Amino acid sequence: MLRFGTAGLRGPLRDGPDGMNAVTVARATAGLAAWLRERCLGGGPVVVGRDARHGSAEFATVTAEIFAAAGFGVTLLPEPLPTPVLAHAVRATGAVAGVQITASHNPPGDNGYKVYLEGGAQLVAPADTEIERAIHAVTEPIPRTVVAPADGTALAAYLERVTGIPERIGGPGERAPVRIALTPLHGVGGAVALRALAAAGFDDVHVVPEQFEPDPDFRTVAFPNPEEPGAADLLLALAERVGADLAIALDPDADRCALGVPGPDGWRMLRGDETGVLLGADVLRTAPADALVATTLVSSRLLGRVAAARGARYAETLTGFKWLARAGDGLVYAYEEAIGHCVDPAAVRDKDGVSAAVLAADLVARRRAAGSTLLADLDRFAVEFGVHAGDQVALRLADQEAAAAVVTALRTTPPQRIAGAPMRYTDLAATRGPLRTDALLFEGEGDRIVVRPSGTEPKLKCYLEVVRPVPTPAALPDARKAAAARLTALRDFCVQLAPA
Repeated sequence: MLRFGTAGLRGPLRDGPDGMNAVTVARATAGLAAWLRERCLGGGPVVVGRDARHGSAEFATVTAEIFAAAGFGVTLLPEPLPTPVLAHAVRATGAVAGVQITASHNPPGDNGYKVYLEGGAQLVAPADTEIERAIHAVTEPIPRTVVAPADGTALAAYLERVTGIPERIGGPGERAPVRIALTPLHGVGGAVALRALAAAGFDDVHVVPEQFEPDPDFRTVAFPNPEEPGAADLLLALAERVGADLAIALDPDADRCALGVPGPDGWRMLRGDETGVLLGADVLRTAPADALVATTLVSSRLLGRVAAARGARYAETLTGFKWLARAGDGLVYAYEEAIGHCVDPAAVRDKDGVSAAVLAADLVARRRAAGSTLLADLDRFAVEFGVHAGDQVALRLADQEAAAAVVTALRTTPPQRIAGAPMRYTDLAATRGPLRTDALLFEGEGDRIVVRPSGTEPKLKCYLEVVRPVPTPAALPDARKAAAARLTALRDFCVQLAPA
């Protein structure tokens, strides 16, 4: 059977218990309903949503009808909508659970079943294994009751919250006009993002026409993920053509947001860590003095240094927003380097590409009014805290077992030197505490590599960071050059980890 992994089920569309199909979804829903009843949550409200992938409409209907037959009060969202709309609705309405049918940025042949619990956060252990046991205990037939789709109340409430972000976070101040280029990468975020941006005051938005309407086959991209090479090419070309100030790419279920900016060498996409520190520092500007910001152990350490300098608290968690959403009291911002940003955790306890896009547009508007840019902000961070150069190497392998085999080999014989420099080795699977996970950590003088197998795809992921001090502003170019050279050497080491 498909196993509960990152917040639920995800897998290929095919018959049988190891695939995403109506039978798998029905059993998962019946098991989840039984688990909720065991916790005295039976009969409570449940929200069900979906994206526009193959099978999503059928799976959402199956899910809603089984919950209804089990006695729960079901809100079935009326159309394909971004995952953050579902997460917001669960939290805003006090629902006992929510299910979003989505495979996020996986290939077109996949789909998934994403579970949110009370408060609108993704499920975590031991709930996942407990629900699995409940699924195994499901007996046929599984009753179903017809559910009528809800109205647009959930979307309206979400948009009202998102469009208030400039006032709540950006605060008062002058804003310059901003021209935006946008792509939802064939997903469900396009229309919602346009409405949110327009309501927040940003109506000069140009969209990539080939990628705007939902398309479950994702015809213009090899992988519908803004991080993948080439996925943002049409967006950047549009941004240059229309003279945009900001480019925004959402992933297919719009919970992730990538930004593109113009620079001296033309347009480029910012890395997730770059966007993370830009948005995080902006949130801290108007946050309470002891506010908490968080990121993951595979993300850059720069946000932690910014937070310390601003008198804020900082936390690191395992990868995934199921952990970031639980980083601690007073959380005002969280991000992961895989372009996931939570800029309003009081309303959405998960990554939210639409709200991140609105905050980014407002930040650019304020920077333009001050005669500055996002790249200038990054330069200032580098001078103050040192160059933090990062990269990710994702090795796509035959299957998840192959990725696990590479990690096992490294664990058995860890290298003592990498790219000519000594490195300390920590097996995070052998440590105690909240950061225990199936990953390997290598650290040197200003260098860090985290190696782990992906939990959702047949990939081995290596997260790299090189930190170099910047003694004076004039030394910034040389520091960046030195960091880039070292980063290349670390990247070469990681590429060689792939089996021949």
